[in-house]
Amino acid sequence: MTIRPIVIAPDRRLKSKSAPVAQVDDGVRRLMDDMLETMYDAPGIGLAAPQVGVLSRVVVMDLGEEGERKPIRMANPRIVKASDEEAVANEGCLSLPEIYVDVTRPVAVTARYLDENGQELEIEADGLLARCIQHEIDHLDGVLHVDYLSALRRKMILRRLDKQRKVEAEAG
Repeated sequence: MTIRPIVIAPDRRLKSKSAPVAQVDDGVRRLMDDMLETMYDAPGIGLAAPQVGVLSRVVVMDLGEEGERKPIRMANPRIVKASDEEAVANEGCLSLPEIYVDVTRPVAVTARYLDENGQELEIEADGLLARCIQHEIDHLDGVLHVDYLSALRRKMILRRLDKQRKVEAEAG
């Protein structure tokens, strides 16, 4: 497994729609394993392939208790049902370091996806897992959590991140 660099906004890859995975093969499984290793190293609870520069519909998550890994690997995930009830919660993102945004989302979802063996599964999720699934699927569609903000606030945040990235690049 390899720790891959995380793409930081603003970067056009984060705003691009990802292509479906034709089949879950060794390459996709290796990507999933690398993404999990990258996510654990960051540390985070979810990561989408565009966040490591790969425009494929692949996400990984792990909401296991501390010291207990329970990875979820998804290819071609899609929401097939969402609750009418919504809730606001503060979300962070590995591609927008230290940027936390209140986002309104359905509190429960049902998602279909292919697991690491290519088997189609369905998961019913609520709470943090439902929010994480929705957040990561947003990445596959080129949507960032800051896209839920006003255009003015979003531009201010992205400009600040761009300046920060340029300063870090010059430093070294």
